[in-house]
Amino acid sequence: MQATAYTYDPETRSGQVLLDDGTPVPFDTAAFDAGGLLLLRPGQRVRIETEGAGDALRITLVTLQTL
Repeated sequence: MQATAYTYDPETRSGQVLLDDGTPVPFDTAAFDAGGLLLLRPGQRVRIETEGAGDALRITLVTLQTL
């Protein structure tokens, strides 16, 4: 699934992405670290992996979108 980086805190390595429908979804340190990224800037397109649905949707991986 693709999303757009919305917020990112380099101290906690967590933040939020916006899904293509505009829904903000938070990600935690574990999801950020799983993607191997060092930094994330708001507006970057990212690839995310999730589990659950609805209010229980949880991001398990955040990485940069590649072609």
